[in-house]
Amino acid sequence: MTVRFTTRARTGLVALVVAAGLAFGVAGCGGGEDGKPKDASSASKGSDPNPSTQEGADETLAELRGEGGLTLKITSAARDAGGFVTVNGEIKNDSSEPARIPVQASGNETEIIAHGRSLGGATLVDSASKKRYYVLRDTEGRPLTTTNMPRLKAGESIPVFMQFPAPPTDSSKVTFQLPTFASGTIQISG
Repeated sequence: MTVRFTTRARTGLVALVVAAGLAFGVAGCGGGEDGKPKDASSASKGSDPNPSTQEGADETLAELRGEGGLTLKITSAARDAGGFVTVNGEIKNDSSEPARIPVQASGNETEIIAHGRSLGGATLVDSASKKRYYVLRDTEGRPLTTTNMPRLKAGESIPVFMQFPAPPTDSSKVTFQLPTFASGTIQISG
């Protein structure tokens, strides 16, 4: 016995399968293991994709002074399964005058500078393996870091991030460097 579907029947069947899949997916969302809705306080610490909002994010790994009253506070340096290290923190203007992130923080590579002000000049130095890791770039040469940072008013701060290739797993302490800022040793988690 051969079953033939017309185009209209196939379209209807595909629509039915898609609708059933969506209904099943929606029914499975939002509930905890006990079937009750999950709220933000019951979510696990590791489920938040933004490390700066996780519990313990107030921990300071390093506080680095820069020019013009700027301070970079590094709050996390997390290794991920993809072979990257993401460094999160905030830059604050501690002076009584407006300040700009120095252009030198972008580094001196033409490809990175072409994409505007950034923290593309940041590096991680792994003394144990004698290697320096530079900020990663996307396929168009843009640095994987905070870009186009505004002028900071007195007392104002902005969140920042930088992403690097991960050093070997046995290298958890590295020196963080950003042009015009002091260097500091940070601990990589994960």
